Amino acid sequence: MRDFNRKLRLVLIDDNANHLRGIKELITLESCYEVVGSTTSANLGINLVKKHRPDIVLMDINMPEKDGLQTIQAINKLNLSTKIVVLSGYDDSELIYRAMKLGAKGYVLKTMASVKLINAIEEVAMGKIYLPAVLSTRFFEFFQSFAKEEEKIMESENLLNSLTSREVEVLELLTEGINYKSIAGKLIISETTVKTHVNNIFQKLQVNDRTNAVLYALTHGFKQKNTLNVKKSAMMSV
Repeated sequence: MRDFNRKLRLVLIDDNANHLRGIKELITLESCYEVVGSTTSANLGINLVKKHRPDIVLMDINMPEKDGLQTIQAINKLNLSTKIVVLSGYDDSELIYRAMKLGAKGYVLKTMASVKLINAIEEVAMGKIYLPAVLSTRFFEFFQSFAKEEEKIMESENLLNSLTSREVEVLELLTEGINYKSIAGKLIISETTVKTHVNNIFQKLQVNDRTNAVLYALTHGFKQKNTLNVKKSAMMSV
């Protein structure tokens, strides 16, 4: 919770000395915040954060010795209450996403009006996330696209997708703790055929026994994905 009786304390990090000086003057003239440290070096900036434990770090994302994303990670590893606002010349949606995912609480473009920067600092200090409308649209579009791609990758990597419909049925019954003889009876197939299916399941799931096959199935969403399909296809022949 923001303590309005105390000045916000800021550390500024930007490898462009002229821009750094301009931002410092802007904050001094247009706000009641206190700049406790400023530097053109990411590494020195991290040391300033350790020393002063500021409320907010306002930092560029593009720096030579250690880029902004690495710097965000390094500051967050300090486990302080310091919050990070990125001030960048880049409006790339992937960069915004990566910065926010790593722990930045705000992202502002250098070309935006000074009032937006002051608003961003105040919002983040109050525990909120700050993204201007134009950036938040890009962020969520990229997030949705990235999430879909991740889901596709996870689906392709899920070994359960390699099982045949009959193997799915057998595995479903294995997860219910049913023995081979009972599985054979339920599916109206021989116990030898059940064992063949089980061996195929072991190979496809890259496991050596029933316990690990069941464990793999349950930890990869097998029940949720396959229960209904299993019931529909339970009477299919081999």
